[in-house]
Amino acid sequence: MRWLGPAGAALLIVYPFILTGPFYERMGADLLLAAIAASAWNIVGGYAGQISVGHAMFFGAGAYAPLLVYTRWQLPPLAGVPLGIAVSLVMAAVIGMPSFRLRGHYFSMATIAAAELVRIVVGNWDFVGAAIGLMGPPVARTVLDLSFRSAVPYYYLFLVVLIVLLGMTWLLERGRMGYYWRAIQAGERAARSLGVPARRYKLYALMLSATFTSLAGSLYALMVGFIDPESGFGILVSVEMIITAALGGVGTLFGPLIGAIILVPLKTATNSAFGGGGSGLTYILYGGIILLLARFEPGGLLELWFRLTARRRAPEPLEARHAA
Repeated sequence: MRWLGPAGAALLIVYPFILTGPFYERMGADLLLAAIAASAWNIVGGYAGQISVGHAMFFGAGAYAPLLVYTRWQLPPLAGVPLGIAVSLVMAAVIGMPSFRLRGHYFSMATIAAAELVRIVVGNWDFVGAAIGLMGPPVARTVLDLSFRSAVPYYYLFLVVLIVLLGMTWLLERGRMGYYWRAIQAGERAARSLGVPARRYKLYALMLSATFTSLAGSLYALMVGFIDPESGFGILVSVEMIITAALGGVGTLFGPLIGAIILVPLKTATNSAFGGGGSGLTYILYGGIILLLARFEPGGLLELWFRLTARRRAPEPLEARHAA
């Protein structure tokens, strides 16, 4: 099945030429954006085994920064992308250092509390638009505004970012950092006994994850041109990242992408079928997916695929051969 990877990459490249029209172009861009965010979360939640439910704070920081520099100083929104990454790194360090003393669901609850605190502060801070939010330039002034009428330029921009993220993840998981992350995930106490600086490498995973999550938020704001506390810092932003990664397979390179390929069209279809009011049904379906995964396939669809293909390749038992 070595051809599946190249075939999938080729399909992503030619997608805008196969399914044309604003609806499919925007759905493709949303799919890649969801894959970027889920792949970023997968670094800390999948490889390092630290289940963060507060990644919306990094996404929101990245989404607010480009529109903030435009609103306050009339700078190109692109100039705010590094600012969002810097703010996310500071938050990751400030929150991660004390939170990594906690383990399991206690760490998850700490990240939820931190993200909700950030959302409340932003929702009441006039400098960043408070509950109203921020808007980008209505008309592109220069190419640095990255304001396009079609979703196709965003699609290919997101595709490049996703390739870079997956390439970096592939390199890291095969290096010392990847081995340390897997050791921490398998058993932190045992990893510490073997000399792994667990807290430091968990912090590295969180900061790297925060960097790309912030970048995903910036890309979202550049495409949509508007952000408010709920769409940037809402807990459902974090939940979507987790479900997308879990459906495809946490701790796998292409699991988040597979999850996005399934969930984004599902969400788009429900919203379209119910006139934009299908978000409630979407989250009911998300809940059903979580239950099914927890009951039948906690490892996600990739693990199911590997198990089924392994059965097909398994040699026939010796007794069965003699009977034949």
